[in-house]
Amino acid sequence: MVQKIKRYRFLFEELVKRDFTRKYKRTTLGVIWSALSPLMTLGVMALVFTQFFGRSTPHYVVYLFCGNIVFGFFRESTSAGMTVLWDNAGIFSKVNVPKYMFLFSKNVSTLLTFGINIVILFVFVLVDGLAFTWKYFLLLYPVLFLSILNLGMGFILSALFLRFRDLQYLYGVFTNLLMYVSAIFYSVDSYPEEIQKLFLINPVYDCIKYFRTIIIDDAIPSLELHVIIFAYAIIAFGIGALVYKTQNYKFLYYI
Repeated sequence: MVQKIKRYRFLFEELVKRDFTRKYKRTTLGVIWSALSPLMTLGVMALVFTQFFGRSTPHYVVYLFCGNIVFGFFRESTSAGMTVLWDNAGIFSKVNVPKYMFLFSKNVSTLLTFGINIVILFVFVLVDGLAFTWKYFLLLYPVLFLSILNLGMGFILSALFLRFRDLQYLYGVFTNLLMYVSAIFYSVDSYPEEIQKLFLINPVYDCIKYFRTIIIDDAIPSLELHVIIFAYAIIAFGIGALVYKTQNYKFLYYI
């Protein structure tokens, strides 16, 4: 796989540029929307939820922003990955290129947007008076494995979408439901310990919790959380890669 990416490096770079810029094509502000969109969402959520949850949650705006950008990264990456084969069918149906290149490029472009959002998060951290420590380097861990998880989900969703177009509507409902169980705007501390453990079933919540532990609590997340995040990412990627390997030759039949 690595050798093929090197072989098609030029195509991969062009796909990343295309995916990143096409999103803002014909817009006045262009890439600035990468920063404005999460900021506007944060503003609305902070306005609505601060009076309900913010009074009992320290550094609530940063708390809210951590959840918002991590969940947004997952939703944007997997939703875009779901339609990536259909959107690029005109290319791979005429040129023999690895189909996973399109999914990889899409994930890199969403990762770039996520990187911009993290920089904005750090500005809020600075304004809120939270200390920057060496622990911030550990944030690379959830970013890496959430990216791998997104790729695995993209493999599965894009393969299924070619056969079942209704999937995009079902997945939209699923992500909306997932948002409410990811503790983006509320804290799980008030729940019994048994209920809190149930939240760990959600891999997005696990990554959000990792961010908040580092940034707000200034602590190193538990070994259990590291293992859970790693396991979810590897399992999702493994299943997704298997789906692509077994279904790859059938993709042309459904476009």
